[in-house]
Amino acid sequence: MPAYWLLKSEPSTFSIEDLARSPKRTTCWEGVRNYQARNFLRSMAVGDLAFFYHSNADPPAIVGIVDVVKAAYPDSYAWQPESRYFDEKSSEQNPRWVMVDVRLNKVLRTPLSLESLRGVKGLEKMELLRKGSRLSVQPVRESEWKIIVRLSGGKA
Repeated sequence: MPAYWLLKSEPSTFSIEDLARSPKRTTCWEGVRNYQARNFLRSMAVGDLAFFYHSNADPPAIVGIVDVVKAAYPDSYAWQPESRYFDEKSSEQNPRWVMVDVRLNKVLRTPLSLESLRGVKGLEKMELLRKGSRLSVQPVRESEWKIIVRLSGGKA
């Protein structure tokens, strides 16, 4: 059984369209610099599924589904002084941050806005809908996954 996740990205930084244009529709999910989100990345396994969520968008919305195609490995951007993700406390010998590789599975025909998900029965405890939730990597319960996939017009 796969685990389910939600990955946030600002479309001005990296959008689902950018992922669709990436070689093999695959990219590394780098730059996570929150310990709890990092720990969620560490928990991901090949075959897990994730919603691709456009944050800081108008409106913020789930816009697609991605497959985890490579489990967590050191985020080398943390070691590159020219990278905006550089962390002087991280090193190749003692990596502090990780990333995973994801491949585009599906772009939703109609994005599911944050507002449209509020009040949906069965999503009351979803991390995304929790007041003050800002994590860029979040777990999604299987029941929540199935509801959202159905809302998107797909099969759970």
